Amino acid sequence: MTRIIDLSLPIDDTAPEPFPVKVERVGHVEGAHRVGMKFQPPEGGRRIDGTSFPDGMFISHESVTASVHCGTHVDAPYHFGPDSEGKPAKSIAELPLEWCYGNGFVLDMTMLEPGSEITPGDVDRALADIGYTVKPCDIALVRTGADRYFGTQDYFRMFAGFGESGLAYLLDMGIRTVGTDSVTLERPFGTMVEDYFSAGDGSALWPAHLYGRKREYCHIERLANLDKLPRPYGFTFACFPVKIKDAGAAWARAVAIIEDF
Repeated sequence: MTRIIDLSLPIDDTAPEPFPVKVERVGHVEGAHRVGMKFQPPEGGRRIDGTSFPDGMFISHESVTASVHCGTHVDAPYHFGPDSEGKPAKSIAELPLEWCYGNGFVLDMTMLEPGSEITPGDVDRALADIGYTVKPCDIALVRTGADRYFGTQDYFRMFAGFGESGLAYLLDMGIRTVGTDSVTLERPFGTMVEDYFSAGDGSALWPAHLYGRKREYCHIERLANLDKLPRPYGFTFACFPVKIKDAGAAWARAVAIIEDF
């Protein structure tokens, strides 16, 4: 039997966001009225209106104005900088789909203090805990537990995140794609900014993202429900981004495909 587990968060216009989301919703009754207004005939010609449709209802419609970094989304190399590994960085429309589909495994980082950095040692410990050996092109999914705070301000601070060393360690294993259930692959924004002002060192700011200029990879942010997976590996992960021209990221529906025999 095949099961599909949703690992995605929605684009939600009621949730706090750094870039506000706007959703205009047209209901079925209003849709019937609007179609009559939109398709006006020549003077004296026939027209349709709300009374033309059964029950006075047409179809619904929604218009979304939102950052591509709202909801579960994939960040392509172009998001990190114009070049990666000395070549023009791939946009989201150029991202190989093979990077978004493959064997997934979960690294549990829920015991780390919020704001702390995930180190190579933490990666080794998490792999040892589940008895897993990474294979090239696996997709690493990092569980911080932040998704349970979605819709509150705690969502933006209650998680651990990567710096350059921990991310480089994963990529050295042959991984191209890393996902997280937090708002960013990094540590919380406020933590990075405080470290920058304390030390005056720009390397404290978004180090995992900017590492993408040195090493070509992509990451997935705002996953959810990693705790709902029945096992930490032995599943297929899929997260295909919407194809947006000349963009660095795009929304995606992330799922785990579980085969139970």
